[in-house]
Amino acid sequence: KNIKNFRKNLKKGKALIGGWMQLSNSNLAEIMSNSNYNWVAVDMEHGSFSIGDLPDIFRAIELNNKLSLARVPNKKVEVCAQALDAGCAGIIIPNIKNASELISIRNACYLSPEGSRGVGNSRANLFGEKFTEYKKGKIKPIIVAMIENIVSIKNLEKILTVKGLDAILIGPHDLSASMGITGKFNNLKFKLLIKKIKELSKKYKISCGIHVIEPKYKILQKYIKQGYQFLPYGTDTILLNNALKKSFNKK
Repeated sequence: KNIKNFRKNLKKGKALIGGWMQLSNSNLAEIMSNSNYNWVAVDMEHGSFSIGDLPDIFRAIELNNKLSLARVPNKKVEVCAQALDAGCAGIIIPNIKNASELISIRNACYLSPEGSRGVGNSRANLFGEKFTEYKKGKIKPIIVAMIENIVSIKNLEKILTVKGLDAILIGPHDLSASMGITGKFNNLKFKLLIKKIKELSKKYKISCGIHVIEPKYKILQKYIKQGYQFLPYGTDTILLNNALKKSFNKK
């Protein structure tokens, strides 16, 4: 149901705001998913997560009727299957550079006959209780491709035509680093490049997102007005650091 609503809202042009977790803690997942986020992702690339942590974290997110996603490390296909078996609704794939990479990972996420992902008892099918319904695989997992390298841009049109792609996500830090202007988001070349990415995504009717690193509501609203739809907003670590600094502010 939540996956269907997610896709329906993207097609309607609605902006979906996400929490981004780097700290592996189910209590934190419950707190974050109890806020105004539409979805919460665990960052397995830069965060401190093990596969064994995931079921309780996804369970905590689901308690608040929010969607759980996993950003897998370094395009590892085996981790995609493990995260999906643990119960997440979809996969965010880092640094997609061409269509064949995306197709390979999509197939690893899909059950047979559409894909190559193995079927077994897991949390995703309530350890066999919903196995028959689950193996039919009628509702495909959400697939989000991260665009975070200058090399991806020349292949972007082919990436955007891959069947099953729900959204693309611009990773501003890595993308700017690949351009030799790390973190310079106001640089004209960077601004023109992300504009091009957004225009192409609109042409191919694929939702475009960007990670709003700095958790300032005005910045978030600016990106929403520009037409971005899939928007990770801050990170748990940034929010915690900001709160700690503010708590010792004497003003």
